[in-house]
Amino acid sequence: MSTLRFAAVNADGLLSDLDLPPAAYRVLLKLRSLSEPGGRILIDQATIGGLLELSRPSVNAALRSLELAKLVRKVRNGVYQINPMLAGYNSFEDAVAAVNEMAPDERLDARGYVASYHQAVAEYQDQLAEQRKKRAAQAAAKKAAESKRRRTLHAVG
Repeated sequence: MSTLRFAAVNADGLLSDLDLPPAAYRVLLKLRSLSEPGGRILIDQATIGGLLELSRPSVNAALRSLELAKLVRKVRNGVYQINPMLAGYNSFEDAVAAVNEMAPDERLDARGYVASYHQAVAEYQDQLAEQRKKRAAQAAAKKAAESKRRRTLHAVG
């Protein structure tokens, strides 16, 4: 049972506006429940998956959604930081101090926050599509080179 009693904001309404994938909500709630005061958590993707009965790729996708939404930040492998506006704290003063130290573009109550999340998701999906095109072009070029090599070998023999 967590001893954290204070959160910087009541973000339930905000989170519903984001339209995150269901796994992302589950991962966020689990991270919040296991975090230290201030939102730091030591946990790896495999452990998160085990706790929530999710595959590692599902956990990875959920964490990517949470990062795009600026709700969770990966510090390094196995260490995550929940946005100070969502993290739990031992005192109201700690919560207020953490939020006051935040950069304006990391705040969840910034004007256009939801729209910026949707734009970040669209840009990320565009990046993925571009990577898929690049891989397909590389595969096609490799296949064409292999075909050309085979024709050359048959002509010699």
